[in-house]
Amino acid sequence: MTDVVDADELLRRILRGRDRAAEERARWADRARDLAATEPDGARDAAASARAYEAVLRVLDEIVRPGARPVEHPTAEDGVRRVT
Repeated sequence: MTDVVDADELLRRILRGRDRAAEERARWADRARDLAATEPDGARDAAASARAYEAVLRVLDEIVRPGARPVEHPTAEDGVRRVT
């Protein structure tokens, strides 16, 4: 389990993970839209999964291209309540 990889291989792995996160985010977002009218609980769970993959995608983007995306702060409509 202690494989030594060079920087190019590490970048390839990160990009592969980023691509997979983008695919999964889109898949779960589509599922949330499809379920919105018929199954609100399933739609909410699918939307949460889409947001989780979005977080992974943002982290991997920041590793590959630091500062390329502006930082977005969650809003109340995202279902996130700011606690101080």
